[in-house]
Amino acid sequence: MTREYTGYKTVMVASGLGLVAASLGALAQDAVAPKGWKTTANLAAAMTRGNSDTVTVAAGLNAERKWDRDELFLGLNYSYGEDRDRTTASSISGFGQYNHLFTDRLYAYGRVDALHDDLASLAYRVAFSPGVGYYVLKDEKFTLSGEFGPGFVLEQFHNESQRDYFTLRFGEKFGWQISKTARLWQSFDYYPQVDDFGNYLMQAEIGIATKVTQAMDIRLVAQDTYRSRPAEGRTENDFKLLAGVGYTF
Repeated sequence: MTREYTGYKTVMVASGLGLVAASLGALAQDAVAPKGWKTTANLAAAMTRGNSDTVTVAAGLNAERKWDRDELFLGLNYSYGEDRDRTTASSISGFGQYNHLFTDRLYAYGRVDALHDDLASLAYRVAFSPGVGYYVLKDEKFTLSGEFGPGFVLEQFHNESQRDYFTLRFGEKFGWQISKTARLWQSFDYYPQVDDFGNYLMQAEIGIATKVTQAMDIRLVAQDTYRSRPAEGRTENDFKLLAGVGYTF
């Protein structure tokens, strides 16, 4: 391992730890009076009995806080499913992203993503990514941003040695406030390995929510993850379609 490789890896890990520290600091600062935080908890569940005997549960928590020149986004998701004695889903993921705006549209960011997925034989995947972003659209009805930066991935599949490699990150996010009660959101992230573009990860999400009360909504969310080189014996693509409720406070 070269000195340059070690140094760059250290920078990536340090940026991730810095994001975590900034997030915890912001949380601690607002622990007494958490005004300005927007937090949404969501839950989806399904059960069948008879010819099939299945249960599926998915839960998530997303929080965001915005200041004049800074933005903090945090998320945590969990899913579990079984069909009789066979597990059909078992994963937990989380992310944190801190943006500092230089103008109303241009910003620098630091981001950490983490995932554990038993069905994909993934013990863990942790991705660190600093970079720059730009809001192409930013008003009360539409938001559209693009992000780009270098990254570093630590990845461990079951019964395999750890994979760690440098990546690039291309990110895109879109939001549409359709009406006072309905909104749509979409995101896409692409992580190719710097020295081998055949090794990459793509993640996409699209969802729509409609309010039934001021705080509660019903929602439909589609999530897709594509890993070009999965664990041995596993498929490249994982797709989820979730219908449930959300509560914002």
